[in-house]
Amino acid sequence: MIMELKGKRIIVTGGSLGIGKATAALLSANGAKVIITGRDEQRLQKAATDIGCDYVVADVANEEDVQRTVEAALELLGGIDVLINNAGIGGAFKELSELTLEDFQKIYNVNVFGAAMMAKHCAKIFIEQSYGHIINIGSTASRKGYVNGTIYASSKFALRGMTECWQAELRKFNVRVMLINPSEVTTAFAQADRHERPEQDNKLRSEEVAHAIKSVLTMDDRGFVPELTIFATNPW
Repeated sequence: MIMELKGKRIIVTGGSLGIGKATAALLSANGAKVIITGRDEQRLQKAATDIGCDYVVADVANEEDVQRTVEAALELLGGIDVLINNAGIGGAFKELSELTLEDFQKIYNVNVFGAAMMAKHCAKIFIEQSYGHIINIGSTASRKGYVNGTIYASSKFALRGMTECWQAELRKFNVRVMLINPSEVTTAFAQADRHERPEQDNKLRSEEVAHAIKSVLTMDDRGFVPELTIFATNPW
């Protein structure tokens, strides 16, 4: 038996482009009621129109926006069953000797603190209803560091660590917490112009990641996949 997506109420952060948009589209096509978030209202509105879902303009790095997102989801969807923490940013790929505190704060505010605050506010609801799902979008960078990756990789290591803590804390409330680690995906990630990159045969697309998210989400509730890593089949 699989978990039925029809009627499930889902928040997808960072839903105007890339993995977030593809995931929202796939889940919506399978009957879920979806709300997407993002900072660019024009892109967000277009994505919501394309998908046929609700949206709220919000920055996960701002806890007031986080709370407003949860309140909007409760009003528009009638409740929340799933949080997909997809919003994330890259950049500051610098040598150790060039790093600044501001570099860390910019990335951590979104990738770590934003994800934590979204989870905090949704977890309160999930605990009360004894049911819920949190999917964090990590990265293969959460499993292995690399040259000039101090800030981004460590932010994803932090997300991975938080995921494990939330798994231990929330299992007793029938809440599943799962981490998805994609390798490189041809999205607008770390692009200065925020335009999607063209597909490449040796790179993942957003659709593969969306498929993985749907797969772990639809497993019968009696089990869950704590962590799933996705690589391109042939990276060369």
